[in-house]
Amino acid sequence: MKPANRRPSRRALALVVAAALLGVAGPAWAQTQSRTFTCAEAAALIQSRGAMVLATSPTLYDRYVRDRSFCVYDQDTRPEWVPTRDNPQCFIGYSCYVPYRDGGRAP
Repeated sequence: MKPANRRPSRRALALVVAAALLGVAGPAWAQTQSRTFTCAEAAALIQSRGAMVLATSPTLYDRYVRDRSFCVYDQDTRPEWVPTRDNPQCFIGYSCYVPYRDGGRAP
């Protein structure tokens, strides 16, 4: 018996595309600007939440974490400094990275 050739409907394809676009754009929509906080406020926010997406400019954002427990099992952490309202280089916590995939960049 020949299997039925089932093609997804246009509506199903549209829903998949919409979900994919929201997945990509979602973090950008939910981000907070680092310059709206003082250095102490930004660091306290990361400490209290454990992990957060934070924008450092209108087009640049990253996920910052309190410690390695907020990273994937094969990731390590490196210290991160971001601009805040009162400090152009505020240490707020860490970012996660895969050591062997990051071009050897040392923390």
